[in-house]
Amino acid sequence: MKQPPLKTIAIIEAPKPAEPHRAHLGASAIGNPCARANWYTFRWCKAQVFEPRMLRLFDRGQREEATLVNMLQRIPGVTVHAVDPATGKQFAYRAPGGHFGGSMDGACVGLPDDPDTWHVLEFKTHGEKSFNALAKHGVAHAKPEHVAQMQCYMHWSGLTRALYVAVCKNTDRLHLELVDYDEQQASTHIRNAIAIVEAQEPPERLSADPEFFACKFCHHAPVCHGTQAPEVNCRTCLSSTPVDEGQWTCARHPAKMMTVYDQRTACPDHVYIPPLLANIGHPSDADEAATWVEYTTADGKTFRNGQPPGAFASREIYACQDKAALTMVASEFADLRNEFGAEVVG
Repeated sequence: MKQPPLKTIAIIEAPKPAEPHRAHLGASAIGNPCARANWYTFRWCKAQVFEPRMLRLFDRGQREEATLVNMLQRIPGVTVHAVDPATGKQFAYRAPGGHFGGSMDGACVGLPDDPDTWHVLEFKTHGEKSFNALAKHGVAHAKPEHVAQMQCYMHWSGLTRALYVAVCKNTDRLHLELVDYDEQQASTHIRNAIAIVEAQEPPERLSADPEFFACKFCHHAPVCHGTQAPEVNCRTCLSSTPVDEGQWTCARHPAKMMTVYDQRTACPDHVYIPPLLANIGHPSDADEAATWVEYTTADGKTFRNGQPPGAFASREIYACQDKAALTMVASEFADLRNEFGAEVVG
């Protein structure tokens, strides 16, 4: 009789903490047709949590790169650079301003089809359904976001062609495709990325319908279409602004640039960017120093986001599951807060 190691399995399959937010907007994301989702990602509104099975698949994709590099290197006359010879590290690029960029998988020269041309290398693993669509329709149709990524890398590296190498995780089938540089397409993607970085408010939704396919499966949907408040960090705060060289400044604490650690932890002065709470209430009042913002809900009631005791701290709004309670308890809660320092924790 089989005896599965249930305790061991439970530990392996236990939910893992969310991956830390990336400091920059990645080239791998810019092909997403929803600028609002990319803005949410850049502003660290909601971390994406993956089940252990998905994390193992991602690890498989990382390990596959070495296998594919080795495969190409075995072709007579082919030279592959998996890292930048100038630095010994992965090829890394940033657009002007330093907030948009990516890391290229590699570069190669000597391919029999075009032996004198250096190519950007882009490696991807696919599930069987995705791979079949890719093999049938080509990367531009099946995975336009991958083409956008390659166009950015070609633009930054000065290379004029990319080799897209895809492998099916189910069958180990391969799909290789050459992609030519398109300056207009690359420039458009980079302009769109910079516009997202510079936007102080989220762009328009891709669809107003939460059941729209792309919205239904977007991990930002609870913030975009629902009443979940975004995470509390400096990037969701009204006082923060991205500036040159990938840096961030704070209007409330302008003495120094904010480190990534500063941004992750946020200070007690955090006040949400008002449109981020638009599904809970619309901003109806604020002080000039932006130390608090008052919201009016659909039923005409109000609450404030700011410093206690006169307002709810952002962490309280984030913790409150039933946002209607923000208006129901505002007056009654004030006495408890004043006397005992009470706070909303769930």
